[in-house]
Amino acid sequence: MRVATDVGGTFTDLVAIGPDGIVTAKADTTPPNFDQGVLNSIDRAELSSEAFDFFAHGTTVVINALLSRTGSKTALITTRGFRDVLEIARGNRPDLFNFAFQKPSPFVPRHLRFEVDERIGPDGEVIQPLDLSGLDDLGQVLKDNQVEAVAICFLHAYANPEHEVTVCALLRERWPNLSIVGSNEVCREWREYERTSTTVLSAYVHPIAKRYLGQLEAGLQARGLRSAPYIMQSNGGVTTIQGARNNPIALVESGPASGVLGAAALGRKIGEPNLIALDIGGTTAKTALIRDGQARITTSYNIEWNRANPGYPIRTPVVDLVEIGNGGGSIAWVDEGGRLHVGPKSAGSTPGPAAYGRGGTEPTTTDANLVLGRINPDLFLGGEQKPDAANVQAAFQKFADQMGGSVQDIARGVIRIANANMVNALKLVSLNRGFDPREFALIAFGGGGAMHAVSLGKDLQARKVIIPANSSVFSAWGMLMSDIRRDFLMTKVEQLASYPTDIINAVYREMELEAEAVCADEGMDSFNIRFERYADMRYCGQDHTVKVPISAGMLSIAGIEQAIEDFHAEHEREYNFRLSNDVELVNYHIVALNETAKLDLPPKKVSGATVESVMTGSRVVDFDVDGVHESMAYDLSRYEPGMEISGPAVIEDKTTTIVINPGCKAMMDNVGNIHIALGADHAA
Repeated sequence: MRVATDVGGTFTDLVAIGPDGIVTAKADTTPPNFDQGVLNSIDRAELSSEAFDFFAHGTTVVINALLSRTGSKTALITTRGFRDVLEIARGNRPDLFNFAFQKPSPFVPRHLRFEVDERIGPDGEVIQPLDLSGLDDLGQVLKDNQVEAVAICFLHAYANPEHEVTVCALLRERWPNLSIVGSNEVCREWREYERTSTTVLSAYVHPIAKRYLGQLEAGLQARGLRSAPYIMQSNGGVTTIQGARNNPIALVESGPASGVLGAAALGRKIGEPNLIALDIGGTTAKTALIRDGQARITTSYNIEWNRANPGYPIRTPVVDLVEIGNGGGSIAWVDEGGRLHVGPKSAGSTPGPAAYGRGGTEPTTTDANLVLGRINPDLFLGGEQKPDAANVQAAFQKFADQMGGSVQDIARGVIRIANANMVNALKLVSLNRGFDPREFALIAFGGGGAMHAVSLGKDLQARKVIIPANSSVFSAWGMLMSDIRRDFLMTKVEQLASYPTDIINAVYREMELEAEAVCADEGMDSFNIRFERYADMRYCGQDHTVKVPISAGMLSIAGIEQAIEDFHAEHEREYNFRLSNDVELVNYHIVALNETAKLDLPPKKVSGATVESVMTGSRVVDFDVDGVHESMAYDLSRYEPGMEISGPAVIEDKTTTIVINPGCKAMMDNVGNIHIALGADHAA
């Protein structure tokens, strides 16, 4: 049995695939003890951990610690003269004309940033030897300030980590109870501010991540788990517990990445390699683009970035996605000017939407869908609880009294705003990056994905909409389709005009040998590691880079020429131009992979039943711009391949509600995925 759990902001999802088919479950997320929600989901699924052959877990503990500032007190040791790199940051703030702008505060205050005498040049040559005498009195200072973690980031350590390695070893020997993180262990890319920020944030979450992973592992082992658990990373692969402990910042987008990689894997299986993935959960909506069956990976990632705030850079491989604060629990509110907004604040699972009856009094997206008839009250929260209709009515009535109109009008406005926010996010990963959404199918999952997908697909003019089987827990399923993965990047600038094949081959080979040693130490199967090579390239004189694949084995002049042409083509697609300038290789990037055994979705049984036999009744559903219609409801659990359902309709079970707008048609494929044509003249 292969099992995966995904901790979300509202629910913790579980998917298990075994000899008896698929088992799914949802349990409330239990902050701050998130591991308890995982164990609760196993109990709700009535599974025994002793039967697990593979267990993968996606966690929000890292991103939550960063966003809520609940990590550990952290100190920074850096090269003399670079104490204030975090304070100086970057001048390219997003809100350029805001003269009242203030930079975000560093995670390490100035009195906990220390300097040592040392200097390494950008070519890796030692300019000033390391002087360790400055560390003699540091222990007492750290103890007096109750520091739990120390980040070490020396100038140009990406080119030569010798001094960092020495200091890290010394501190670990002297103060074994401290979490010590060197920049060379988490980021070998250049740019001092970004590298220092990444190292500091990694140290900041290191103690809490170690504690959480330890508690989770102990809880699972106490229940009889025989195999070592794997942890989902932001790069779309899983890693061992030891790998996650060594590099916790790689878990920053652990949960969202799994859904995107699951969508890519599913697309390859069903012949849909070009997808826009949309995951609508209880707290946020995440979207990413998949082209030719592959998700984009980037190291240009920032937390807390928005139009007014530059946030904090993290240089770790992350699935290239956009995340916004719009989910089922997103709270509607009115600003001082009387305008209606939705999100980013969420009601979470406690108190939850007004319909939960747990003390929540503000209307949410879920409440609005209930008012508009899209959610079946008899299936609310899996049919385990009746919605608190009076509380929902009261929540919307406050806004109706304030803004005018009816409760129905306010609910319709909430959905319209939420959908507009999500369409904007979908355009950021498609139109804004040079991709035509009409050439892509929209695949939607998460608790709210199926409910909003058709309206969003029509607004985006997507080719069609796909709702995967078990869509409400699809991110957890995605983990079962992920390989064990570790990324290694290193900055070493090479001009390609002279075709330096010897240098490039030597660097890639040396990186692969180092990667093999690291992977073996972290518990990967070193005998079955497969490497993929990439290069971040740019035109000479540019700042930004474009990632292109590099062929394996000994690279020839022809191989370099092909990489340069791939760069030109990718640059032109994304930025709409190419130059005659020489091209530079900036970052070497290798991916170490252990492929995992994967179980396909079992085929759906076909009994020959008619569409009419899976009808469960009808109700009035408000489709906003598509009107208010008496709509047939269908039982998703009895829906079979070959059945065609035309909108207006709702297909539903205890965990999923698929809203089929008028003029659209839905069909199921042989493994249970729903394909929806966005017009009466289209085939599904």
